[in-house]
This record gives sequence, structure tokens and C-alpha cells, in this order.
Amino acid sequence: MKKSLIKILLVEDDTLLSATLAKVLEANHYTIDRASDGQAGLDLATAVEYDLILLDVQVPKQDGISLCRQLRSQGYRKSIVMLTGNYSDADVVALFDAGADDYISKPYTPEVLLARIRTVLRRSVALSPAGAAKGSSLTLTWGNLCLDIDSGRVTFGEQLISLTATEYNLLELFLRNPDRIFSRSAILDRLWGFDDAPTDRAINTHIKEIRKKLKAGGLTEEIIETVYGMGYRLKPFSQSTPSDSNNSGSDDTRKNKSPRGEESGIDKVLERFRGVFHQQVAVIAQAKTALLAESLEVELQQAARQEAHKLAGSMASYGYPKGSQLARSAEHLLMKDPPFTAVEITRLSEVVTALQQELAKPPVTLITSSVPTILCHQVLVVNGNAALTEPLKAESEAWGLRIKIAPNLTVARSRLALSSPDVMLIDLSFPGTEEDGLALLRELTELTPQLPVIVLAGRDTLADRLAVSRLGAKQFLHKPATTEEIFRAISRVLAKTQSLQAKVLIVDDDAAVLAHLSALLKPWGLEVITLTEPQRFWEMLLTTSPSLVILDLEMPQVSGLELCRVVRQDIQWGDLPILVVTAHTDAESLQQAFTVGADDFITKLGLKPRPFRTAFS
Repeated sequence: MKKSLIKILLVEDDTLLSATLAKVLEANHYTIDRASDGQAGLDLATAVEYDLILLDVQVPKQDGISLCRQLRSQGYRKSIVMLTGNYSDADVVALFDAGADDYISKPYTPEVLLARIRTVLRRSVALSPAGAAKGSSLTLTWGNLCLDIDSGRVTFGEQLISLTATEYNLLELFLRNPDRIFSRSAILDRLWGFDDAPTDRAINTHIKEIRKKLKAGGLTEEIIETVYGMGYRLKPFSQSTPSDSNNSGSDDTRKNKSPRGEESGIDKVLERFRGVFHQQVAVIAQAKTALLAESLEVELQQAARQEAHKLAGSMASYGYPKGSQLARSAEHLLMKDPPFTAVEITRLSEVVTALQQELAKPPVTLITSSVPTILCHQVLVVNGNAALTEPLKAESEAWGLRIKIAPNLTVARSRLALSSPDVMLIDLSFPGTEEDGLALLRELTELTPQLPVIVLAGRDTLADRLAVSRLGAKQFLHKPATTEEIFRAISRVLAKTQSLQAKVLIVDDDAAVLAHLSALLKPWGLEVITLTEPQRFWEMLLTTSPSLVILDLEMPQVSGLELCRVVRQDIQWGDLPILVVTAHTDAESLQQAFTVGADDFITKLGLKPRPFRTAFS
């Protein structure tokens, strides 16, 4: 396979983590140099030209933030991505102020790391004066398929694949954006101007030609897949994908294939360094034993804390995500100045035992879930014209849609009472009845404002469009609209609709307030969890994993201020949005709320749903 010209400098003092990252990056065809401290990183960065630097914040001799700041002061312009175990607002601000382009919080999976690197590299190429700065030659790859930006050559193994300029640009678009689905209209916008844009059908033809030529060149796998109803995207590459050229039956190729794909390389590194994890846990266990004997020395405490920090950053990469969380807990406990309380000593003992038990288990296989190629959504069409609805039903399967027809508003209301569709298409005119589609649209706005609606109108005036827009419709189609135009509108709306429902946890000892807040929020598509016993808050938080927490300021036994402080102190939940609901609007009460970490407050007088919506924006 042609090797990528992208060169990365990795500055990381954790030998195990550094070896893992290098293995992952090399498996994805990056060229890697490594440095174990800040001074060595500075020497390499000033002597060798890199496309990107991966820089750990806590490295010896010169910390990552200081090194980043020094490089920027010397005019260094290439991308720098920081690796950090601390991600409070102040820490993040410090990273960006020092000149970092981005940061990755430990622990992270290889998939997240690679996605961030691709994003930063794409950004740097796009911002450079010539599109790609000198020395930053870029080769886009998918398995053994390589697209060389500088030479304009496309190869599969040693086989040159001849593409037209349009086909080359299309392939480059997908390779540069491996995680994005492109609709036909988006492809037209990207690759053609207004004057020379072809029809949508021409896109299909170009993609068929690319597939045919790649297959003729030896690539048997179709790398551009159709996402019905949405468009096209690059198929995620797996090491187990049969993408080798004609000599794919060789012994070397068979050796490299495994059920876990490229993670087999991580397994090999884990086997080489398996004892390191146990040694690191042993240091923490030694500190625990000294604590129990009331003889913990400062040096041992610092060493144990450092080993816990390294474990927290590396265990998840090897398939031990719970181990990373346990190590983070140990690190936090060991950051405390003596004396330790009996509760803290007991907690550290429990964490050490859990870490030892975790290492006795096999690692979790980390497999990225793929996006389904066929999406099946339910669409309710409110239209009495069979000439329109029958073609929609006939073609719906090809778009991955299930069409239900309501020939009039009465039937539409009956269907809505039974189940809610994913999207609705409403005709505004119904002959023979005094009601029109706007009446149903008004009802939907009040009862289910989260339901996306597309309007089909016979008139096309500004007044008509304003009336529809003010009632919350997502798309406006003017008759006559073709079936393809309707399906494209449905696809655009579905693409913008969030697939996951946001959860809100409300804690208030007043059941009446909980009922009121729940009634306000549920029509907006939010899943509401209520709790009247604040002493059960932590249990409920861990069980439900909410997107937002709403806390009453004054509650018996445990106040909202105390709960807010507890959340902000936790490494996992510290960034969770928190709103405080209070009957007090005096400056002192509000200042207390903001001091403990509340994001905003809402008064109990005149509660409305709109303030809550801003918490998700």
C-alpha cells in the first residue's frame, strides 16, 4: 500500500499509551515520530517538518501548555492537538490560549482520536494559502485505495485507476468527508456552479462509473454506499474488508486479518506491556497499604497518584473503560492532602480491589457501530388526491420510507391519536370542507410541536409562506410538486431531526411543581424524569443519564445548591447542564446558585417552556 505523506509528532511520556497510539496511527498509514518529554518534543518540532503534533499536557521537563505556547511564539503554524485528563472550562481555555487547535480528553477510543485528527488535518489544508501548504502533501486512503492530492493519481495497490475529472472530484469529496452523508443536491452544490449543474440523475451515473472503474481496478468492495432517502456516503473501512488487490490470498494478508480488525495490533501491544498495568496498580495498592498502617510517605503518595493518572488515560484504549474510571477515582483520592478520613481510606481500598478485578477480565472489544444503509421512517401524508398519493406509496420503499395516507383531516386526526409518525406531509386545501390544512397545523403546533411538518400548498405568496412559517412547518412545497421533490424534502427534514430524545431530570420536593414542569416540557419532545426525594438524586442520575438537570433551590435534607456542587465535583458529570428553579430572585440567592456551578436560574413565577429549550442549544 502506498504510504501516507502525513507526518505526526507524538509527545507522550506514558510508554504504554505512546506505543498504543503509535500503533493505531501507523495502522492508519500516518508516519509517526515520538518524544517522551517536552524538551525532546521541542527539538524534534523545530528540526523536522510535521503536519500535526499530538501533545500530552503533562509531560516532564517542559509541560505541554508551555511547549505549545513556545512553539506559537516562534511562529510555528502547523496543527497542535493537546491530550489532557483535565477538561474543566479553565483548563480548556488555557489550552486554546496557548495556541492549541483542538484537544482530546482522556480516556478516549482510537475511533475518536482518528476522527479528531482527520478533522484538524482537513481544516489545516482548507485554511492554507494554496489549499495544501508546501510539505503537507496529502494522500487520502481507504484500505489499499489511495488518492494522491499532489499528483492527482488514484491507485489501488499498484494498479492505476483512470478517472475523469468529475469522477476524481466526487471520489475526493467522499474520502475527505468519511462520516458525512451527501444528498444529491449537496453534491451539486459542492462540485458544480449554478450555470453548469447537471440533473440529479447525472450524479447517479457518475457514481456508477466510479464503482465500475474501481471494481475493474481490483477493488471488489463497493466503497460508496447508497443511504436510501438521504444520499450517498463513504462506507466505513474495516481491516477485515476484502480490499486487498489480486494477491490478497498471500500468507501476510491472511495473518493481518482478524475479527477485531486493526485492533489486533493493539492486542499485540497489550501483550507486550500487560505487566505494566499490574505494576501501576501495585504502586496504588502499596499506597493503600501504607494508608491503612498510617505510614503513607509523600513520595509514595505522589508516585501512586502519577500511576493512577497514567492508568486513567490508557486503560480505556485497551478495552478497559471501567478501569479508566476507577483509576480516575484513585487519582482524585490521592490528590488530597493528609490526613485521610476513614471513609476515604475505605474508598481507596475498594477502588484498588476493583482495579485488580478489572484487570483479571478480558478486555472489551471496541467496535464502532455502523450507520444502517436503509433507514425506515413513517410518514403520514394528509392528502385526498390519489394521483399524488399512489406514486408516493409506490416509490416509498426505494427511499426507505413507510407511507400512510389520510385522505382528509378527520382520518388524519384518528391516525395521530393511534401513533405519531416521524414526519407529516399536509395539503393545505381540501375541497368540500370548510376546514383547511392550516387548522390541523395549528393543532399540531400546540399539541406536538416537535413533530416535523411539510406543507403542500396550491398558492405561493409571501402571506401564505409567512402563515405556514409562523405555525412551525419545516418545509414549504408549491404545487405541482413531483414525487422526487417531495421525497427530497422529507429526506432533508429527517436528516435535521435529532434521532435521540433528550432527557430532563427534575428534582423538587413539591409534587405540584413537578407535574407543572413535566406538562410544560413533554410537548416539546423531551423525556421527563421527576424525583421528589433529593437524597436519591445520585442513584437516579446514574440510572437515567439525563441531558439536563433542573433542581429546586430549597429542599429538605438536601438542597439544590448541595446537589449542584456534588455534580460539578464529579469528573464524569461535571459538564452536565444544570438549571436552578427558585422562588427567590434576590442577588444573594442567585449569586449562590452561580457560585456552586449552576448554568442558569428560572423563577417559579410564570414558568414557560422556552427557557428550558435554550439549555439544549
